[in-house]
Parts: sequence; C-alpha cells; structure tokens
Amino acid sequence: MTRARRVAAVLVRWLLGTGLVTWRYLWETTPLYRRECRGHAADCPPPLPPGVLDQRVQRAEDGYGPLFHRKFQVGIAAAELDAGRLLDRVVGDFRHFVPTEVVNIRTGSLGAQGLDVGDELVVEMPGPWNGPVRVVRRDATSLHLATLRGHLEAGQVRFGAREDDGLLVFEIELWARPASRLVHVLYSRLRLAKEVQLNMWVRFCLAAVATARGSLVDGVHISTRWLGDPDTALSAR
Repeated sequence: MTRARRVAAVLVRWLLGTGLVTWRYLWETTPLYRRECRGHAADCPPPLPPGVLDQRVQRAEDGYGPLFHRKFQVGIAAAELDAGRLLDRVVGDFRHFVPTEVVNIRTGSLGAQGLDVGDELVVEMPGPWNGPVRVVRRDATSLHLATLRGHLEAGQVRFGAREDDGLLVFEIELWARPASRLVHVLYSRLRLAKEVQLNMWVRFCLAAVATARGSLVDGVHISTRWLGDPDTALSAR
C-alpha cells in the first residue's frame, strides 16, 4: 500500500471508527473500576535490556510532562486456556485483540512463534500519530514492548497472564509520559488521548477474556498512578 493510500485509510478509520468506539464506550455495560492517585519512585518503568536500546527507542526519559503508571486487569473464571496459551495467542495474532474499526496493526515478517525480541510493529491509531513499538522482552507468560521515535508516548507496555486463586488473570501495564508538549495537552490537560487509550486497552482485555473462553469476573480494574515531575526519579534508577 502506498503512503498516500495508507494515510487515507488511517483518516477514514479515524472519522468513522472513533465515532463507533465512542458510541460503544458510552453504552458499555462492562463495569469499569477506575482509581487514580499520586505515585512515587517505584512507579518508574523497569530498566530496558541493553541489547535492545538504540537511538530509535523512545524512553520515558525522552518524554515531556508527568509519568503515568497504568494497569488494566481482568479476572477470568473457567478459562479453557492457561496463562501460557493465552500469551501465545497474543504474540501470534496481536491484531485480534485490538478494536480494528479504529486501530490497525502493521508488522514485518514474523517467525512461527509470533512476536519475539527485536520484532517491531506499528499501531495505527486515530489522529495524526502512529504507535511504533519494539519487543524488548518475551517469556512464557509476558510480552514487553518499548516505544520508538514517532510514538505519541515515551515508555513501555507489558502484557501478562498468570493463574491466581483459581482465576486466570490478564493484565496490561504501562509506564509512559507524553512524547511532546502537544500530546501533553491532549493527554494530561484535555484527557482526549487518555480516554482513547483507555477504551483501546479495555477492549484488549475483553478480547483476552473471549479468547480464553472463560467468564469475566468483577469487570475491568484500571489503576493510574502519576508522577508530576518524574525526571529526578528516572535519573536515579
């Protein structure tokens, strides 16, 4: 697909898809439990493996404004998949879990095992930004991504699954700050980008429940902790 056609496709998804996602969000019957509070140094992202760092990696230190540590979590009862098999589905077909009426996933050539360390993908999102990321860690039950130059955020995201007290728990954990002053306004001040992101990750969690062929227990739990001036904490790691 040419660049012009790709831009046109993103614009169409933005105009039509954002309206559809907004409508679904307003009528979403799944309970969402949201909690926000001020964070501390422990909310900084984990160090990245040296072998995956280069000039294209957009670390939290490269961002602007506050650092947000967010977690989206669901409990799944009577799941037919265990934690490892659910993560195999995530790395094997990442696009299956995102709201494709708004978001498109582009990857290079992947091996039979799906996404692996060093692989890159681009999350084409509503608005003028895409979300290029790179796989920096992968094990049997987790997938860890770092943002690259051009992403609207600077930081990391981790997808994980585990068994806990008879439930399969799936969670998405993010450590990120706005990549620029404009994103800071949209995310931190107007909260526009923040709500679009929230909707996408809620949909991802619900897709994980459906993929595991289990039942959602007690809705989606969303916690947000923020550091207003994270530079000192980030430099002290």
